[in-house]
Amino acid sequence: MRGEIACPVQALRAWLDRAEITAGPIFRSVSRSGRISNSRLTDRSVANIVKSRAARVGLDPDTFSGHSLRAGFATSAAARGANLFKIMDQTRHKSVDTLRGYVRSAEAFKDHAGAGLL
Repeated sequence: MRGEIACPVQALRAWLDRAEITAGPIFRSVSRSGRISNSRLTDRSVANIVKSRAARVGLDPDTFSGHSLRAGFATSAAARGANLFKIMDQTRHKSVDTLRGYVRSAEAFKDHAGAGLL
């Protein structure tokens, strides 16, 4: 089945079932013994997870943070033509100017004026 291996919806449903989460925070810490906390992950925990996963695939963890998830989502969504206001709803950006910084990086070489010269 298409997308079965990396389907975020299936992964989230599996996590919610495994953790028996029916209310409250979705992303929670898990102890070494496998006990799932009732409290949410801290911003520092998210940053550490992102850094460790980046290192695990051979990337420099110093260039990643928890913010990388938000920035990557906004950039990818903009590159795929998502409506800016819908992106802002998801990322909770209050300013179009701030979000435009992400969009600009996503479109840096799209329809570039010098594209036909290369």
